[in-house]
Amino acid sequence: MKQKVTAVFDIGKTNKKFFLFDKDFKEVHKEYISFEEIKDEDGHPTENLPALKKWLKKVFDRILEKKEFNVKAINFSTYGASFVHIDRYGKPLTPLYNYTKPLPKEIVTSFFEKYGPREEFLQTTGCADLSMLNSGLQLYWLKHSKPEVFKNIKYSLHLPQYLSHVFTGIPLSEYTSIGCHTALWDYSKNDYHSWVYNEGIDKILPPIVSTETSINMNYNGNRIKIGVGIHDSSAALLPYVRSIKKKFVLISTGTWSITFNPFTDNPISTEVDDSDVINYMRINGKPVKASRLFLGNEYKVQVEKLNKKFGVDDDYHRNVKFDYDTYLAIMKDFKHCFKWDSIIDADMAEKTEFYYDKYEHAYHQLMTELVLLQIKCIKKAIGNDVISGLYVDGGFSDNDLFIKLLSHNFRDKKLRTTNASLGSALGAAISISDTKLNSKFLKKNYALKKHVPFIISG
Repeated sequence: MKQKVTAVFDIGKTNKKFFLFDKDFKEVHKEYISFEEIKDEDGHPTENLPALKKWLKKVFDRILEKKEFNVKAINFSTYGASFVHIDRYGKPLTPLYNYTKPLPKEIVTSFFEKYGPREEFLQTTGCADLSMLNSGLQLYWLKHSKPEVFKNIKYSLHLPQYLSHVFTGIPLSEYTSIGCHTALWDYSKNDYHSWVYNEGIDKILPPIVSTETSINMNYNGNRIKIGVGIHDSSAALLPYVRSIKKKFVLISTGTWSITFNPFTDNPISTEVDDSDVINYMRINGKPVKASRLFLGNEYKVQVEKLNKKFGVDDDYHRNVKFDYDTYLAIMKDFKHCFKWDSIIDADMAEKTEFYYDKYEHAYHQLMTELVLLQIKCIKKAIGNDVISGLYVDGGFSDNDLFIKLLSHNFRDKKLRTTNASLGSALGAAISISDTKLNSKFLKKNYALKKHVPFIISG
């Protein structure tokens, strides 16, 4: 008898992954691929959309032919800030423009002349700044820079919804893609921003449906439930929201550390100049307040400098464990020693200076200062909301110093770490499932660990 499974395509900028999950959301099959980027008409590198589409179909058709699996549902999780513009025949009209592509200055200037002031606009749309990373601005740019292309757009689909459209032919929008710093959504009105209507952009945005929506279809002779897709950050948050009853924030660490507060009463930041407070949306359209820190990037830069200075192996830092006496020595006459390369902070040193002759001591100093930045980031996301728990996933969840120092500084909150390696893929599978998750789900599927703050004696 064939095993019933849910299929998920999890599309990152580098790796494109395909998963099959059983009824208990255990991974039973995985494969991945990466494609060389191609160039758009301006020579900027971008996703090889034709190759991606071909791979999606090839992989899925092959799995359907296999004797061992009965695919009951399929969904799609992808990175955000990316549109596919299709014509009336469903064919892409442009390359999948990379969100790193610079927007012409005159476009941003003219936009703010019409729809500013800048600070007010960024606050109400939950954006950090205006660039191609705010995918709505791509539509404004196309309309005013490439009118011939723009007039042929039947629909502009966010990447997760385009992948769904590849299988269903049905154009749709959903909340998590609209809500990820697109500059399209007015969080104070809970609707598209007035500029979207003024520019007639709403006419090419498909109807909005809940992220939990699925379409029952006959695909190649198989009855399959096809999801509408989900933005990867919102997907990664979903298993937590579904299985934890008390209010919490999730600190998702990696190159960027993003702190998500899905229970905020105040989604709009009052700090007008704070470019690191942004908004996302949950699958039901509720806002998620988030703050970001370039943590992993800065860590990598500074560790390389430490390794060079002390003449140790590249992986030496991985084996440094928290030492209570070293920490106390640092905190006795604490001063900031590091000047950051990729983070601006009022408290950082004017230039990096070490007062230690041991790597372990310098590393403890580095982690103490990085955790101080992380604390500020978490407090921004929490604001005035009452939060009882912190969850940490991603690369720093197994960094002994990071977790112990964070736990020590948030003694009033329960801190737990999870191993969410499947992250957004699992969230995509859960979003189209009718399964209710209970409090044991994270323990079973995410290697949940509790952490107790250390005690300062004397």
